[in-house]
Formats: sequence, C-alpha cells, structure tokens
Amino acid sequence: MSTQLATVIIFILGFVNAVTGLLIFFSCRCLPGSSIGKSLMKRPRFQKFYKFHCYLWWIFWPSVVIHATLVFIYLGWPF
Repeated sequence: MSTQLATVIIFILGFVNAVTGLLIFFSCRCLPGSSIGKSLMKRPRFQKFYKFHCYLWWIFWPSVVIHATLVFIYLGWPF
C-alpha cells in the first residue's frame, strides 16, 4: 500500500472514529439519567436512535484498530 493511500485511509478512519464516538456518547445508556437525556427520551426519533447504541460499537472498534495499526506502520511509534 502506498503512503499516500495509507494517509487518506488514516484520515477517513479518524473522521469515522470521531463521528461514531460522538454517536456512542449521545446514545449512551447513562444519558437518560441526566436532565438533557430525560427530555430527549420523550422524543420518538431519539428513542429509535438510542436503540442503535450497541451496533455503533461494531463500527467504532474495528475503525480504531485499523486506524491505529496504519498509524504505527506508516508513522511509527512516537516515543
């Protein structure tokens, strides 16, 4: 794999990590206990989104592992 392609993949996976990380945070099972979560749980759209929390992990972790592996291969260990 070329360095340029690896750089593009690393960037895309970093974006996927950030987006899925935010989605996981906002679908967290602890959120309904907060004041913001209580109001969100009253909305049907949020309740549908809330059900996908466990599935988001199946995107997040492989993305993190591939992202980190490519970073270590092409950029090396920073310490």
